Amino acid sequence: MAQTGLAGKRSYHQYCGLASALDVLGERWTLLIIRELLMGPRRYSELLADLPGIGTNLLADRLKFLVDSGVLRQVDVHGTGGRLSYELTPTGQALRPMVLGLAHWGLEFVGDLRAEDTVRPHWGFLAVEAMFQWDKISPIDESYQFQVDDEVFRIDVAGGVPRVAKGPSENAAMVATTDAATFVRIGAGRVTPLMAMVGGQLKLEGDIDAVLRCCELLGLDAGAAPAAQAVSGH
Repeated sequence: MAQTGLAGKRSYHQYCGLASALDVLGERWTLLIIRELLMGPRRYSELLADLPGIGTNLLADRLKFLVDSGVLRQVDVHGTGGRLSYELTPTGQALRPMVLGLAHWGLEFVGDLRAEDTVRPHWGFLAVEAMFQWDKISPIDESYQFQVDDEVFRIDVAGGVPRVAKGPSENAAMVATTDAATFVRIGAGRVTPLMAMVGGQLKLEGDIDAVLRCCELLGLDAGAAPAAQAVSGH
């Protein structure tokens, strides 16, 4: 199936799994399209809006190639017969751990936010999942909610397994409110939660022990605890 979409495209012409993967994914913008679709089906117009600079023809070309390669497919998400959305096939979904790994690795190289840089709050959805420290998961079942600009998502920990989901928590043990740029800076280690709280860019509410457990799960500096306690009143 994957070979179908490769016709007419540049190739490394190397009989190797990595080279073959790059034949499919190595073009500019491709992995960012995958990033967007890891959060669920998206329409062409939605992808275009969240990938500023890609250009309409280039996006259409990339999407067609990925569909032909078996990485994406078009679906009628709402069953209305209207405009179709794009979603990842099982082959595309298999990229999730690799894309998350790259996203976490790339935090090492995140610099200061420049005027020309774009940041989207829903990118925090994947950033949180990429930050999981799997050896530091709490055995306590609880939920942590994140309000990043106008997007709300949560981590639900159940049975020692954390999962990220869209939408608010019914009973959040911790609620974090911040903006998208600050969220990225915290994840990249360029600012600690404590520094962001002192500067007014982050608000933490909830049980202090839950805050500590969330920080540990995400590999964040637990120095936020004293400030969180002061803000939450616990």
